[in-house]
Amino acid sequence: MKYHDLIVEREGSLVKVILNRPESSNTLSARMLRELREVAVGFQNDHRTRVVILTGASGTFSAGLDLKDGEVQKMLSGTMEERRERVLIGPRVCRAWEETEPITIAAIEGFCVGGGVSLAISCDFRIMAESAFMRVPEIELGLNYSWGSIPRLLHLIGPAKTKQMILLGERIPAEICLRWGLAEEVVLEGSTLEAGLVLAEKIIKKPPIPVAMTKQAVTIMAGALDRAGTYMDADQFLLTTYTKDHKEGLTAFLDKKRPRLKER
Repeated sequence: MKYHDLIVEREGSLVKVILNRPESSNTLSARMLRELREVAVGFQNDHRTRVVILTGASGTFSAGLDLKDGEVQKMLSGTMEERRERVLIGPRVCRAWEETEPITIAAIEGFCVGGGVSLAISCDFRIMAESAFMRVPEIELGLNYSWGSIPRLLHLIGPAKTKQMILLGERIPAEICLRWGLAEEVVLEGSTLEAGLVLAEKIIKKPPIPVAMTKQAVTIMAGALDRAGTYMDADQFLLTTYTKDHKEGLTAFLDKKRPRLKER
């Protein structure tokens, strides 16, 4: 099947999924998000596919949700019912990637920002280039960090670093990501896909049934209580889109300026 914003390539039991909007640093349009969910759901019960490598075209992973995308901007208009349905697309994509049956590896070059971080931490493993970084800028945009991402970060790096990463919104370089547990490996720039293929080959050589059972067991046990704490995060996101802070943050982002938030 051909996609508009993704490239999907199969090599035997390995599949590469490439975010393919290089003109916008692979920002996540609504269409790309729908395609990402369709791909991940399609891997369920697909016993040919053992490992999936998720990466980005043209030397960058993803600069996050595309706030200039017309469909994304519709999250800020329409009735409450319409807006609520639209904001659920991100959480559904990340959950689909977390729960898909094959082992998933995010090969991260360049930017990994906002929704890009959410997508990467929904994968089983992350390999980063030396020059790559992660950043969560939602607070500056007057938004909460949603898509079910907070418990995933908690499992990986603990509460204090999760707060630091989200509240400060600063770049986290690859070496610090490795030290914190956000990445399993840091490699030379331009070689994350190659490193991902090496890891994939090791996994593919293992017996498929216990590999699938182990992934399922770890994912379910680690996240057993996650939905009790994140069932409302999409609604929180929706609520924040009504605030003055968000309007100022979004305007500043589009104008490439710093937001001028009022002190309280």
